[in-house]
Amino acid sequence: MAYSKLAQLPPEFGLYSSFVGCLLYFMFATSKDITIGPVAVMSTLMGNILHDVLPHLPQYQDTPWVVAGCLSVVLGCIVMALGLLRLGFIVDFIPLPAIAAFMTGSALNIAMGQIPTLMGNNSVKGFNTRDPTYLVFGNFFKYIKYCNLNAAVGLTSLFVLYAIRAGCKYAARRWPQREKLFFFISTLRTAFVIMLYTLISFLVNRNHRASPKFSILGVVPRGFEHMEVPTVNADILSAVAGKLPSAIIVLIIEHISISKSFGRINNYTINPNQELIAIGITNIFGPFFGAYPATGSFSRTAIKSKAGVRTPLAGVITAIIVVIAIYALPPVFFYISNALLAAVIIHAVGDLVSTPTAIKMFWRVSPFEFVIFWAGVLVSIFSSIDNGIYTTVAASAALLLFRIAKAQGKFVGTVRVVYDQPPLAAAADGAGAGLAPPLESRDIFVPLDHSDGSNPSVTPQHPQGGVFIYRLNEGYLYPNATHFTDHMVAEVTARTRPGVANPYGSLGNRPWNDPGPRHKDETLIDTSLPILRAVILDFNGVSNVDITSIQNLVDVRKQLDRYADRVVAWHFAGVKSPWIRRALVAGGFGSSSSATRTVFSVATVGALEHKGDQQQLLPGGSQGTAAIGGGLTRGGRNAKDEEFVSDSFGGGGGGDSTRSGSGDKPQAVESTSFDTLPLPILSSDHPFFHIDLDEALKAAKLDEAHEK
Repeated sequence: MAYSKLAQLPPEFGLYSSFVGCLLYFMFATSKDITIGPVAVMSTLMGNILHDVLPHLPQYQDTPWVVAGCLSVVLGCIVMALGLLRLGFIVDFIPLPAIAAFMTGSALNIAMGQIPTLMGNNSVKGFNTRDPTYLVFGNFFKYIKYCNLNAAVGLTSLFVLYAIRAGCKYAARRWPQREKLFFFISTLRTAFVIMLYTLISFLVNRNHRASPKFSILGVVPRGFEHMEVPTVNADILSAVAGKLPSAIIVLIIEHISISKSFGRINNYTINPNQELIAIGITNIFGPFFGAYPATGSFSRTAIKSKAGVRTPLAGVITAIIVVIAIYALPPVFFYISNALLAAVIIHAVGDLVSTPTAIKMFWRVSPFEFVIFWAGVLVSIFSSIDNGIYTTVAASAALLLFRIAKAQGKFVGTVRVVYDQPPLAAAADGAGAGLAPPLESRDIFVPLDHSDGSNPSVTPQHPQGGVFIYRLNEGYLYPNATHFTDHMVAEVTARTRPGVANPYGSLGNRPWNDPGPRHKDETLIDTSLPILRAVILDFNGVSNVDITSIQNLVDVRKQLDRYADRVVAWHFAGVKSPWIRRALVAGGFGSSSSATRTVFSVATVGALEHKGDQQQLLPGGSQGTAAIGGGLTRGGRNAKDEEFVSDSFGGGGGGDSTRSGSGDKPQAVESTSFDTLPLPILSSDHPFFHIDLDEALKAAKLDEAHEK
C-alpha cells in the first residue's frame, strides 16, 4: 500500500499488484525465491510518469489507474516479446556501476520525497515532492516550520525500525546458533511496527475519524473493486511512449539482477528469457485485476529465500494471504498513519544505497566506471531517475565502444622458465628423500614492455632474423582493426630496414607526403637492422573477426610486402574458431605457394607393437613437432614418450628420425619395436596456422634457415 501511494494511486492498487504477481509468476518461473509485486523504484517511476502525462490526459485525472493499467499491458507485451525472441542477454550490457548508480539515485530520490510526508509538511501549498531531489531537499527546509504531529509518529517509528534491526544483528553475532531466529524477528519488524502504531492511531483517532489528529490512510475498499478490461488507446500510448524505455529498463534490471543473485546464493540457475516471459505475462494480466506495473522485489525475495522455500508454488501461499487481507483487513487499514508508511519506505530504500566499501571498490577496480557511477547518481538527484538511467547506460556503452576501438596489441618475446618444485618425498624404503626433482623447462611469451606486470628484471628475448610476434588482446573487429595494425606496422618498420632504398623509382612516382629525402640510395639504409621476414599473430585472445578487419589485414600484408621487397610470411597461432580460420583462408592467409616446409604439432593415434610374429595395437595420444611430409615413424620406444621431428620436402616420407621430449636422455629399450602414426593436430593444408606460439616461432625460424 505504501508503494501504491508512491505511484500516485490509491493504496488498494498495491494489494492488487501483490496478489496478481504472486499468483501468476509460479506458472512460468525458473526462480524459486522471486516474489513479483510493487517495488519502490518502479512505483516511484510510475508516479513520475503519471505526474507528467496526466496534465495531457485530463479525462483520466480522476482515474489514473487507467493510464497505469495501459502502461502495464504495453510493458508486459514488450518484455514478453523480448523473452520469446530470446533477447534476455541484453541485460548483460548494463554493467554493475550503472545498476548501482540507478539504485542509489533512486533511493535518494525516494527517501527525500518521503521525508516531507514523514514530517508532516508535505501538504503545504507549493511544495511538490515530485520535483528533482535537490529542490525537494531545499523546499523541505524552506517549509520546515509547518511540520506537525506526523513528525512524532514518523521519526519514532523510523527509529524503532532501525533499533530492532540493529538489535537483531547484534544478537545474531552474540548468539550465532540462533541466527535464523533473529533474522525472522528482524524481517517481521515492519509488521510489528505497523501493528503497534496502527493501534496507537486507533486509540488516538477513533473519536476523530472525520478530522484525525495526524494523517491516516483512510478508507480502503474491500475486495477487487477495480476489476475491468484495461483501456489501451492511442491517446494514452502517445502520452506514455517517451517513458517506455526507462520503464522497461527498470522492470528488467530489477527482476533479472535479483533472480540471478539469489540463484547464485542458493545454487541454481535461472533462465533470463523465461523470466522475461514470466514478468511480461504478469504485467499483461495484472491490470484485469487492477494491478499496475510490478517486478521482482528484493526484500520479499530475501525473506522467501531465508525461509527455505523449495518451489515457486510458495507464491500461491502469499497470494492467498494477500486475498485474505484484501477482504478482511480494510477496516484496520483505515487507521494506518501516512507518516508511518513514509518511515517504512525510507527504511526499505535505505538498503539500496551503495555502501562506502562498494564505492571504494569501484574506484580501485575501474576509475572510469567510478566516474560513471557518480554521474548517474548526480543526474538522478539534479534531474530525474529517467535521465539518470539514460546517463549511466549511455556512458557505459560509450566506454565499452572506446575500449574496443582503442584496444592495443603487444609485441612479445620469449623467456625460458624452469619449474621450481619441492624436494621429492621419501620412497617406501626411505630412498630418495630430499632429492631435487629433475628440472623441467619451457619457453613462455611475455610482452616486451612488461605491460602484463611481469618482472621488469627479466628481459624477454626478441625473435631474431626479422621475425615479430604480435599479440591481439581483443576481438579483431572493424572498430579496432586499424588501431591494431597501425601500431604493429609502426613498430615493425622502426625495427627493420626496407628491402629496397627507393621503392618509387623516379621522382615522379614519389608520393607528395613521403617524408624524404628526395634522393634515396643504399647509404641511407641502416644495415644493422634486419629485413622483415615473418609476422606471427597471436590469436588466442581473438573471439571474432569481420570483413573489415580481414580486409585491413590483407592491405597491411601488401604494405609490408612492398616495404620488405619480398613476400613476408604470416603465421597465426591459437586460432580458436573454425569461422575465424575460414575468414583468414578467404583472405589468402594460412598457406603460401612459395612455402616448401613448415613445423606443426602431431599426435600419435596408436602404436603397433611388434613382438616376434605377434602384433598388438596400443592406444596413443602424445604430441610432438614435425615437418610436413612425415610418414610412419619406426623407433624403439613407446610412442607416448616421444616428440616427433621429421624433415622432408614436398611430400615424401623420407625423414625417419626421432628424438625425446624436452630434456629427456636416451633410455635403454627392450627388444621390441613399434610403428607409430603421427597425425597433425591442425590441417596440413594450411601450414601457417599453428597450435601455439612456440610452434609458430619454430616454423618461422625453419623458413629462415631454409631460405639461407
